[in-house]
Amino acid sequence: MQFERHLWEGVREALKDTPVVLLTGARQTGKTTLVRALADSAAEPRRYVTLDDPATLSAAGASPVSFVEDLGGRATIDEVQRAPEIFLALKRAVDAGGKPGCFLLSGSANVFVLPRVADSLAGRMEVLTLWPLSQGEIEGHREFFVDACFGTGDFESGGALRWPEVVDRMVRGGYPEAIRRTDPARRRAWWNSYVLSLLERDVRDLANIEALRELPRLLGLLAARAGGLLNFADLSRTVGISATSLKRYMGLFGALYLYVELPAWFRNLEKRLAKSPKIYLNDTGLICHLRGMDGAALAGNRERAGPVLENFVVLELRKQLGWSATGPRMYHFRDAAGAEVDIVLEAPDGRLAGIEVKAASDVSINDFRGLRRLADTVGSDFVRGVVLYTGSERLAFGERLTALPVAALWRS
Repeated sequence: MQFERHLWEGVREALKDTPVVLLTGARQTGKTTLVRALADSAAEPRRYVTLDDPATLSAAGASPVSFVEDLGGRATIDEVQRAPEIFLALKRAVDAGGKPGCFLLSGSANVFVLPRVADSLAGRMEVLTLWPLSQGEIEGHREFFVDACFGTGDFESGGALRWPEVVDRMVRGGYPEAIRRTDPARRRAWWNSYVLSLLERDVRDLANIEALRELPRLLGLLAARAGGLLNFADLSRTVGISATSLKRYMGLFGALYLYVELPAWFRNLEKRLAKSPKIYLNDTGLICHLRGMDGAALAGNRERAGPVLENFVVLELRKQLGWSATGPRMYHFRDAAGAEVDIVLEAPDGRLAGIEVKAASDVSINDFRGLRRLADTVGSDFVRGVVLYTGSERLAFGERLTALPVAALWRS
């Protein structure tokens, strides 16, 4: 089963005018498949090497300059974060006359948290992030929901999608290998191996942490709190580790793209809007695995499923930002009176769209309370308010306020 990735064109365009292009994201999201396909389709030959190979990694570490020189003028380097010392060698090669697209890199960690990397390729490298598969990528079409929020095109209703079908999508998640495993027991086995590899290999590669007993518990706690405000003091007390260690561990999880933060939106500090970010894991399949939840557990308890559905929507939107023509940033909104909006999209020109997520199959005007407060706060900059719910009808609730089936997210 092969999936066409919507980020393909973005990487190809970057290779046309940028010497170094880095495709990054969590392990097993499909980066290697994508960069190898790009290398195979290139008009000019491109050498491929992976630093997952012990001998190749040893050579890169022993003499970075010679290693890069030996690659020739065009090369793909996979899992580049395993040898951060080669970035200065890449800079040297680029400064000596590197042409656009000479180096295509991929990595399973945010290289900018690694020593000696942050400044070495400034202005010479474009970074793109590959998340787990979007629903449109799974179904074989591109989604335009984000742009529709700002008036570029219109929403499709998404069609009727029964609640168990929504739950199946959340439990399945977007990791290609997890999707391919239709047997629940085999999927659990894959998730077990994946989490173990992350904590015993990737975390050590980044930080050389030997005592890993606290990390699985912390990751499980983050899964249980997905969609909530990030409170370091409370997390520290619950897990039983110091705030200093907690922030270090969270930094490692972030570097591995295991979670995303949604900052609080505010324009005027006097409004006393909440400043704490909300936190979401990178995939609802991972959440369900860590929490031991299957489809039956979620389908029978919509209150329990609500935060998982919110996480699902946030990550689908985050993926769509990678190919959105509008290019907004994502936030959440909460004012001093307690009015909230799950997701705020702010375009570069200041226009805002708000999105609420409801696991219920019906919707009422009360579900638009936070969106109306946001509209009052920003005035004419507010362009659209959407409540995504698990019913089947597109419903208008006033000017610029619409309820849509959740499937509209990937069928618009």
